[in-house]
Parts: sequence; C-alpha cells; structure tokens
Amino acid sequence: MADTLKEILLDSSRRPAVVSDFEGLVDAEVSDKGGVSGAVVKTGFAAVKKIKPGIIPAAVDTLLDDFTGALEPFYGDYKAKGGNDFGAYLVSRSDEASDALLSVTDSRAEKSSRDSIKKVYSKLRPNGKKNVEEALPRLGQLIDKHAANA
Repeated sequence: MADTLKEILLDSSRRPAVVSDFEGLVDAEVSDKGGVSGAVVKTGFAAVKKIKPGIIPAAVDTLLDDFTGALEPFYGDYKAKGGNDFGAYLVSRSDEASDALLSVTDSRAEKSSRDSIKKVYSKLRPNGKKNVEEALPRLGQLIDKHAANA
C-alpha cells in the first residue's frame, strides 16, 4: 500500500484516472456554485472550456505534481494520526490547506508571461480561498479513493 501522496497520485499507471477524477471535482465544484458570483463563475468556466477544449484536464495534469507536494505534509500528519477521512482532516485545517494549495496557483500566475492570465487570476483570486475551502471535502474523498486503490 502506498504511504505518500506522491506514490498515490503521481504513479504513472494511475495518473490518468487521478487527472480525470480531479477534472470531475472541478466540474462538480463549479456546478455547485450559486448566486450571482456562481453564475459568473459558471459562465466563465463554460466559455473557457468552449474556447479551449481540454484545458481543464491539461491544467490539472500540469499542476498535479505541485498540488501533491503542497498537500504531502498534511497527508503525512493525517496518516501519522491514524486518520480515516482525509476530507474531514483537510476541513479541520482548512485555512492552512487552502493557503498551501493557493500558493501553487499564486506562484504559477506570478511567473506567467501572459498579462491576460495574470489579469483574470487577479480577479478570481479574492474568492479563491473560499472556493478552495469548499472543495476540500471532495478533494479529500478523491485522495482517499485513490489511496484505497494504491
């Protein structure tokens, strides 16, 4: 059985399934958004997917290694404490976990040479922490699913 997130999520034989599941997580999180801000997110998300089909799985695949690294300390602590629900564990440390994940996208946006990406990211970032925190239970469930199959 795999003990680290790197072993669980980045194994070449499982990576396509991991990327596919995480793409589903993104779709589900966007779908669950409500209100005016949710409508804006849904519209923008649909437009991006239409303009550039395949962008979501490509982005997930590109960011997966860095996200895995950001979550590894949390997973190590969770395992050391004998946890049985990584989603609940992440929620219990939502402030730190969301900051760790957002540090990945913040760094990528900062390094981008494309002003359009920086502009869009700067508009989305203020709600980023709330959105990431809301996704932590699903994220943990997906990781638990892949850990059980590792």
